[in-house]
Amino acid sequence: MEFLQQVINGLALGSVYALIAIGYTMVYGIIGLINFAHGDIYMMGAFFGFFAATIFKLPFIPTLLVGMIGAGILGILIEKIAYKPLRNSPKLSLLITAIGMSLLLENGSRLNFIFGPDYRTYPSKLLPEKIIQIGALRLNSLHLLIILISILLAVILQIIVFKTKVGKAMRATSFDKDAAALMGININNIISVTFAIGSALAGAAGVLVGILYSRIDPYMGIMPGLKAFVAAVLGGIGIIPGAVLGGIIMGVAETFTKVYISSKLSDAIAFTILIIILLIKPSGILGKKVNVKV
Repeated sequence: MEFLQQVINGLALGSVYALIAIGYTMVYGIIGLINFAHGDIYMMGAFFGFFAATIFKLPFIPTLLVGMIGAGILGILIEKIAYKPLRNSPKLSLLITAIGMSLLLENGSRLNFIFGPDYRTYPSKLLPEKIIQIGALRLNSLHLLIILISILLAVILQIIVFKTKVGKAMRATSFDKDAAALMGININNIISVTFAIGSALAGAAGVLVGILYSRIDPYMGIMPGLKAFVAAVLGGIGIIPGAVLGGIIMGVAETFTKVYISSKLSDAIAFTILIIILLIKPSGILGKKVNVKV
């Protein structure tokens, strides 16, 4: 029973990593950029939700939507201001800009007239925690809710990508931007939509983590953002199901390491898994080998 309980805990943590990893993999699939500011967008989404819940006294669903919409708008602004002017520049310039944007969001958020350097606590009444007893199994209602919401958002994303005109345009742009532009697709709009969707999912993860762990701060996005990036690479960067699979593997591995080995080794184990997978299959678990013409 304890094993099953830890599996559920790992799935809840992995669902958070998966939501963040999807943003990494979507942006990379469209413009080939590793958006290292993505973890900080997750942090901003948590703060947007916090202020919606504390200042405007909104219930859970509107709070979640505020976090998603705020993060989505922020993602668009970052793309327009920081990345779009450098789109035709060397990849290293974009990478350095992404790291700079990450540092700007982290340290800018610590200013007193923005969020401040102190921890903030989510109101416990926003989504009261309940223990569900099934025989000897004790389940946290918040863990189950995070898993269900993550599954729902992933399904909605798949519907958008494969069943809508926007999704078709996103897939065409990912495959060949020049050919997509010749077919009448507005590449700039599609890139903005991609940033908006990926950032909104990260914002949802921020709100869910804020509710689960109660405490948020301007540096909360550093390690989850890094682990989500590892999850995206683990599953196959640029592949949405791969990001979900990688996130789940990371979450379960981290939880099991904390419980059965040592909490001090949880981060090391996570990155060790990445190294092993990349040694065996450099393209990631679901990634495909691509021949590059020289």
